[in-house]
Amino acid sequence: MFEKEQKEHFNRIAPLYEAHYGDPSSVRYRHAFLEAPMFEGMDLHGLEVLDAMCSGNGPARYLRRRGARVTGLNISESAIRHFKGQWPDSAALCASILDSGVRDSVFDCVVVAGGLHHLHPHVEKGIREIHRILKPGGYFCFYEPHKGSAPDVIRRWWYRRDRYFAVNEAAIDMAMLRRRFKDRFRFVTETYGGNIAYLLVFNSMIFRIPLAWKRTYAPLLIRLEGMLEKRQG
Repeated sequence: MFEKEQKEHFNRIAPLYEAHYGDPSSVRYRHAFLEAPMFEGMDLHGLEVLDAMCSGNGPARYLRRRGARVTGLNISESAIRHFKGQWPDSAALCASILDSGVRDSVFDCVVVAGGLHHLHPHVEKGIREIHRILKPGGYFCFYEPHKGSAPDVIRRWWYRRDRYFAVNEAAIDMAMLRRRFKDRFRFVTETYGGNIAYLLVFNSMIFRIPLAWKRTYAPLLIRLEGMLEKRQG
């Protein structure tokens, strides 16, 4: 049932989502603070990469520029249409990450950009499916809101009240993931970030900020975020 609700939910908000997370300011933020750190030290050229729970304006842009062969996957027809509209020469699958239908050991890397927190209460099932379709020695790269942070107190309250979030969404418990999957994955790097530009530039949709306003202040907040991240640990 939750998959049907998530699918319908994203089909409804997809145009607005693509507009806010795909504008130049969000692309610049994602490249500098999410994608570059996440793929640091990885040679992506020629790798088969699954952009799981994809959108038209997710990490595919960065991955393709680095030479990866990208396949998009999402349960939402709207998301797949946006992905194919943006990247017509990339393969795309309209399927669930809980049961993708992909054969074993296909991808060198699976990327989830803010999608795991949509899977509750089946996050572990999704990660087991990701492990199944990864080649031995492959990479699972993701960024998510994390449970236990100070902002998570506000996030839990907000998720229950904001129509842009489905009822099952919640932050990811990283300590639990490390315990449950220590026999399947070796945790290589873990980085915590996000500050004022994460909220008001990258997540402008959630705060109902008009894109025209965002363009005026985004350069300043992105520079400020770069300075703050060096100090916040």
